[in-house]
Amino acid sequence: MPSRISYLPFALTAMTALLAGCGGGEQRQVIQNKGSDTLVNVAQAWAENYQQVDPSVVVAVSGGGSGTGIAALINGTVDIANASRAIKDKELKLAQDNGQEPVQHVVGFDALAIFLHADNPLDEISISQLADIYGDGGTSLSWTDLGVEVPGCKDQEIVVVSRQNNSGTYAYFRDAVLGSRDFKLGTRDMHGSKDVVDLVEKTPCAIGYSGLAYAVDHVKLPCVSTEAGGACVAPSVETAIDNSYPIARPLFMYTNGEPTGYVGDYMNWIKSSEGQCIILEKGYAPATTVNCG
Repeated sequence: MPSRISYLPFALTAMTALLAGCGGGEQRQVIQNKGSDTLVNVAQAWAENYQQVDPSVVVAVSGGGSGTGIAALINGTVDIANASRAIKDKELKLAQDNGQEPVQHVVGFDALAIFLHADNPLDEISISQLADIYGDGGTSLSWTDLGVEVPGCKDQEIVVVSRQNNSGTYAYFRDAVLGSRDFKLGTRDMHGSKDVVDLVEKTPCAIGYSGLAYAVDHVKLPCVSTEAGGACVAPSVETAIDNSYPIARPLFMYTNGEPTGYVGDYMNWIKSSEGQCIILEKGYAPATTVNCG
């Protein structure tokens, strides 16, 4: 797992919008925050809670995927870009060519969970098995190839559920699981993490992946091993923190340069105990050690 320190200069000069306060005439600053679908729920929670901290600042949150957020930061249309993968070299160069200096902030960690239908008897899966299911040229096409039979799954054919290619989750899974391979043709590419979980929940033949925070009671989360026969680790906040889960990842926010003013205050609050306890409540591991009571 990458080091838990902020690096890479990149931050958008905050887009300033002045809004009239309700009846009081007070001026409000608006922070535009866009990107990762994985982070969108916690980003909304941060935005809502920050209203109690500083009512003069409004944080406007939208999703669309890590690539969408980073593209908006490159173009200078957001103040903070959320990403569940690191910025790419070519994106960094585009940003710098466009007069932006991206700064990366690690704001938490996530265990990338594998989702199965509740009736699937498979309790554990290895990285190599996942690569054989998802990767181009993989030969695991049915659940019987993995030694199980799934009730309600006609012909036992695996329904492979993935994310769209502008997703940071897609990019991280490809790099961490598939290595140099491409995804196989025929995957069902879903727009959001919730869509992945919803489809798996309703489809006995399906397998999907997404952030742990999107897990629901009616799907199964197998443990994951680095290699077949190796130690199998369940996805959890704890195993993301101690890096024992094989596909845990950092979660990022990007700004244009080191953030100052009201954007800097907001980023400092997110990294504070109060902000980090909110990300913990949402099912992610905090970036720093916190005592949330």
